[in-house]
Amino acid sequence: MAKIVVVTSGKGGVGKTTTSAALATGLAKAGHRTVVVDFDVGLRNLDLIMGCERRVVYDFVNVINQEATLNQALIKDKRVSDLYILAASQTRDKDALTDEGVERVLGDLSKEFDFIVCDSPAGIERGALMAMYHADAAIVVTNPEVSSVRDSDRVLGILSSKSKRAEQGMEPVHEHLLLTRYSPERVQQGEMLGLDDVREILGIDLLGVIPESKAVLNASNAGVPVILEEGTDAGQAYQDAVARFLGEERPHRFLEAQKKGLFGRLFGS
Repeated sequence: MAKIVVVTSGKGGVGKTTTSAALATGLAKAGHRTVVVDFDVGLRNLDLIMGCERRVVYDFVNVINQEATLNQALIKDKRVSDLYILAASQTRDKDALTDEGVERVLGDLSKEFDFIVCDSPAGIERGALMAMYHADAAIVVTNPEVSSVRDSDRVLGILSSKSKRAEQGMEPVHEHLLLTRYSPERVQQGEMLGLDDVREILGIDLLGVIPESKAVLNASNAGVPVILEEGTDAGQAYQDAVARFLGEERPHRFLEAQKKGLFGRLFGS
């Protein structure tokens, strides 16, 4: 049976879809048969970041409504073997995700894959609640901002009380913190929360810290999961996060402010 991993947050724009794409790609590169599912019905950004938007014929809702089979809707990634994408619909609303349909599709996927990565919408609307309900593990993505951290704390409350595991008295959803768009320089200047502050507020295991980086935007625009950009700081940080998720111990990088050279000290950044 597959392990279902939800990538979630309370606030939009924090990097959930980027993280979902990177996590799924990293798991597949490590030899695990992985599918990433877009739960954000009506917006559908995952296929853009995965670079497969032109190959979408059938989507998640088509499979739920039994208008297409999983075999018809799953898109095999061209770069990484063992990686598949199930896109969301752009033409339906959130009510298209039915409890029975989602459970059936996830059950069918569980028979074929080692990991199911669910790219959740932001907040606590229907798609997000459904993705969180079925999770075995959760990656809570947050920026080092007060509003983002506060909303993530609310998501943690839902995971602990409204998940399938909570309802059935099973072992709780394993929660991981992924801090994105982190800038040690801005932390020093008091413009964003420090890592210790975020960890103290949320109180969950730290999976990784992704630095604020142009590489993320460049990779997204190119339709390439940033984890494949191995020479970039963000790509390396995501590689570290996936390794930790799989149980490997790695030191956290990109936490210290870079020292300025002579011209930087004289003229600023």
